[in-house]
Amino acid sequence: MKGTTATDLRAMSHDQLNDELIKLRKEQFNLRFQKATGQLEKTARVRVVRRTIAKINTVLGEKVKTPTPAKKKA
Repeated sequence: MKGTTATDLRAMSHDQLNDELIKLRKEQFNLRFQKATGQLEKTARVRVVRRTIAKINTVLGEKVKTPTPAKKKA
């Protein structure tokens, strides 16, 4: 997921965000491993993945804190 904006993330469901978070954490692990062994070619990808993980965590926190609007009784 390249260039993910917070708006794009807010449009995703809770399950989609969790799936994306798991995928990015696996990628982050692999990137760290590549860096340690000297095989990492795209060093900027580490930064992008880290920031995207932070964005997803922020959106997940917003979704938990924001209550769903209650229906008005007529």
